[in-house]
Amino acid sequence: MAKAKKAEAVVALNQYEAMFLLGTGFAADLDGALKLVRGIVEKHEGQVLVLKKWDERKLAYEISGQKRGLYVLCYFKSPGEAVTAIERDVNLSDQILRVLVTKADHLNPEEMAAVEPQPIVPREERPSWDRPYEDRPSSSAPRGRPSRHDESAEAPVGRE
Repeated sequence: MAKAKKAEAVVALNQYEAMFLLGTGFAADLDGALKLVRGIVEKHEGQVLVLKKWDERKLAYEISGQKRGLYVLCYFKSPGEAVTAIERDVNLSDQILRVLVTKADHLNPEEMAAVEPQPIVPREERPSWDRPYEDRPSSSAPRGRPSRHDESAEAPVGRE
C-alpha cells in the first residue's frame, strides 16, 4: 500500500506551450486576461513558466462574432491528463475563443521568454498584366477549347 502511494506522488510533468485566443474585451484588461489563463492552468495542477501577451490581431474569419482577438502565450509544466481538462475548460468558457496546446520539451527558459510575434507583412498587389496567366482576372470570353461556332477555330486537318 505504501508503494502505491509513493508511485502516485511521483507524477511526470511534461512541458507544454499553449496559445490562448481571447475576445477583444480583454484587449483593454490585459491583467484580467493573464489572470484568467493562469487560473485555468493552475486549476489543473499546472506550473506556469512563462505567461505573456503575444499579440492582438485581426482574425482570418469571425469566431463567435469576434473579428479581432488577443493572443496569450503560456508555457507551463503539468501532467499529461491536464491538457484534456484545460481544453475542456476552454470549450466551456465564454471568454476564451480557442486554445492550441503542444508539447514544448525542446525549449529552454531563455527561448520561451524570447518568443515574439512575427510581423504581418502586407501582400504586394501586382498589376494584372504582370501576373502569371492563370492568376489574371477572367474576361467575358470563355477560356479553354474554342466552341464549334467560333470563327477563329481551325478547320480539322485532312478534311476540306
